[in-house]
Amino acid sequence: MSESIDDERQRIRERKKQELRERLENGESLDAADAGEGVDTPDEPIAITGQDHLDEVVGEYDVVLVDCYADWCGPCQMLEPTIEALAAETDAAVAKVDVDAHQRIAQQLGARGVPTLVLYADGQPVERMVGAQDRGTLEGLIAQHA
Repeated sequence: MSESIDDERQRIRERKKQELRERLENGESLDAADAGEGVDTPDEPIAITGQDHLDEVVGEYDVVLVDCYADWCGPCQMLEPTIEALAAETDAAVAKVDVDAHQRIAQQLGARGVPTLVLYADGQPVERMVGAQDRGTLEGLIAQHA
């Protein structure tokens, strides 16, 4: 199964590279964000709807911060403004996984408590943190892997 996920990620990356090549060949200009990474990250957190959706998001963006949360979780609620700010102000895509709605995904991400944050770089998990984290710590980890 992981080979097919890796293959899909590679196909997405190749497709994005080809799109950029075609834009350049057609004389279209690329803004600074496109020239660097090829894909602009969303300004708002992405609500994950299933495993395939998570795989797609992780494969599409170079750096993805996944927030495993629960609506009833106090620390998750305290972390929410930071998560929204990171989505709007950093080069990382931010994805949110509701652990009650997506228990299997949360389990695969190693979320034994909430909030659990998993940082992906180039499709691979590189950091995992449990509990509310301060904004500076998260910005530093994103910058380190961007």
